[in-house]
Amino acid sequence: MKKIGLDVGEKTIGIAISDALGWTAQGLTTLRWDEQDYNTAKEPLREVIRDHNVTEAVVGFPKNMNGTVGPRGEASQTFASWLEEEFHLQTHLWDERLTTMAAERVLLDADVSRKKRKKVIDKMAAVMILQSYLDSKQ
Repeated sequence: MKKIGLDVGEKTIGIAISDALGWTAQGLTTLRWDEQDYNTAKEPLREVIRDHNVTEAVVGFPKNMNGTVGPRGEASQTFASWLEEEFHLQTHLWDERLTTMAAERVLLDADVSRKKRKKVIDKMAAVMILQSYLDSKQ
C-alpha cells in the first residue's frame, strides 16, 4: 500500500511515490494542470493512483512562516478535500514550509542547470514532502 506525495501549485503538481513499505519517497513526475479546472488533473492522477496501488495521499500544506494559513494553504486544503472525495484516499496535509527552497538548494548543490531545475523542482519538492511525512511515522 503506497502513499503519494503532492506538491500542488497553480500550474503544476509535483508527484512522488513511496515504496511499498512506506520507507522511501521517489520522484515520479510533474503534472501540468489548471487550478481553475480540477478535471485537468483528474485522469492523470487516477492513472497514477491505480498503477501504483496508492491508498494514502500526502498533500503539501504551505503555511506562512508565522504558522497562519494563507491563500495557497487554503488552496491545498481544498485540493486535499477533492482528492478524498474523488479518489476515496486517506489524505494528510503536511507542512511544506521551505521545501521548494530546500529542493532548489539540493539541485544547485548538484550543479543542475537552471533549465533542468525548472523541470524537476516540483517533483523534488513532492519527494521532500512525502519523505518528511514518512520519516515522522518511523
